Amino acid sequence: MKRQHLIAAIFAASMTAAVTSCNSSCDAGGAAASQKDAALANIMTRTSVRDYTDTPIPDATIDTLLRAGMAAPTAGNKQPWSFIVVKERATLDSLAKGNWRPAAKAQAAIVVCGDLTKGFPGEGKDYWVQDCSAATENILLAAHAVGLGAVWCGCYPITERVDMVKTTFAIPDSIMPLSVVMLGYPAAPQDPKDKYKTENIHYGKW
Repeated sequence: MKRQHLIAAIFAASMTAAVTSCNSSCDAGGAAASQKDAALANIMTRTSVRDYTDTPIPDATIDTLLRAGMAAPTAGNKQPWSFIVVKERATLDSLAKGNWRPAAKAQAAIVVCGDLTKGFPGEGKDYWVQDCSAATENILLAAHAVGLGAVWCGCYPITERVDMVKTTFAIPDSIMPLSVVMLGYPAAPQDPKDKYKTENIHYGKW
């Protein structure tokens, strides 16, 4: 069995065991442990999905993703994020002709934007990038948890992409598009990548 297939099998088994245990557990401690296992399995098995079926995404599911995005950590609780939900086929197709091919089959997209009027002054003015990146990752994890496939398409700081998105969605000057998350139900299973590398870890100092 290939390494990536083994990893996928292990994580899938972990997720299944966690959900089964959580459903059958009678005590709060067991349920909490199962929820922890399920949460970690969701993180470890998330992967970028670029090919989707034509099944539409319910509005309630999109709302769940937006709530997850806005649950992200934010410096000073500034919450400098705004979101544009895209479901129109013509608009998605126009994005595909621009920079992002996954939009051609995506059933929806979420544009994650930073509100530059809600940030910190001075050197902290770019914390919105970190906040909106955290929101984007939360959306990706929530999408995976509800059975959707998603991929993070970068926008900021590439000027051409920023200008295209701003023009497409009539975004004002004070708002900066950071990312576009393409969404849809996966057309095929995806194997997660094993990105753990011990050489990237340092203890105490470099």
